[in-house]
Order: sequence, then structure tokens, then C-alpha cells
Amino acid sequence: MKKKVLVVDDEQDILDLVRYHLEREGYQVVGCRDGKAALDLVSREQPDLVILDLLMPRVDGLEVCRRLRQDSAIPIVMLTAKAEETDKVVGLELGADDYVTKPFSPRELVARVKAILRRGAATSEEGVLSLGTLTMDFARYQVRLGGKGVSLTAKEIELLKALVQARGRVLSRDFLL
Repeated sequence: MKKKVLVVDDEQDILDLVRYHLEREGYQVVGCRDGKAALDLVSREQPDLVILDLLMPRVDGLEVCRRLRQDSAIPIVMLTAKAEETDKVVGLELGADDYVTKPFSPRELVARVKAILRRGAATSEEGVLSLGTLTMDFARYQVRLGGKGVSLTAKEIELLKALVQARGRVLSRDFLL
């Protein structure tokens, strides 16, 4: 199944350039041009990674990153013209996984996306998945919320695992049974 990347940038040329290079590498790309639309798309499309500009209308990229980090561990790559060290530090401290400044090399951006998604795949293969303050260790059948253990039966954990792996797809009752 193709990995889905949400690209958020108010410049259509940048959206088109990033979309072209990511689609050439086999990614499914969803794009939008402002922060409010990005927040709506994340909940609806459930992308595997977000490429996020900082300077956007309605809701800026820093606020989008802050809101995403409240309840999600989705990887975020900031792609922005803000190149000062303090801008990079703030972006990374807010929860961005990487920071790329404009002008940028599309090939380098694609390589960074691949690396981040590869690291995420390795983590989920080990059986541990984190979403905000929720941590699920499927190999050990443990679930923690806010650092505290959640008491679930083995069947409940198997059901949770199936739902997490489906990420946005509808599962039939027969499949779940």
C-alpha cells in the first residue's frame, strides 16, 4: 500500500514540485495551501507524514505542528524559507522530525521523507506504536496512556492492533471476528 504524504504550502509551485517528486517515488500525495485545511485533512486523510510550511494563511505552520503533537506522533518535516537557527530550534522543539529550508533540493527532501518513514516502519515492526500520550506495545500486550498502564484483555489488544494497522480503512465485522 502506498504511503500517503500531506504537503502543506501556500505556494502552488512548491506544492506541484514536491508532489511531482514524491509521486515519482511511489507516494500518494495530498496537498493544501493553509494551516486550517491541513488540520482538517490530517484527521480525514490520515497521512503517514506531513511536509509543512511555516508561513501560511489562517493557521501558521508552528501552530499546526503544535496541534498535531497534542494527540499524534505523525512525522512532520518543516519545509520553509525561515532559515535562522532559532527558527529551526523552535520548529524541532515543537515536535518536527526534520527541518528543510528553501530553496531546497527535491531529491534531498524525498530522501529525508524516505528515511523518516523507514524509521517509523522499523518502530512499528518491533511492535511499539505511540500516538501522543498513548503507547501500545503489541509484542508485550501492554498499553499505556499518559505513562499509566491501561488494563485490557488480550482480545481487546488484538482488536486495537487491527484497528491501528487499518488506519482509516473500514474493517468488516467478519474480518474483526
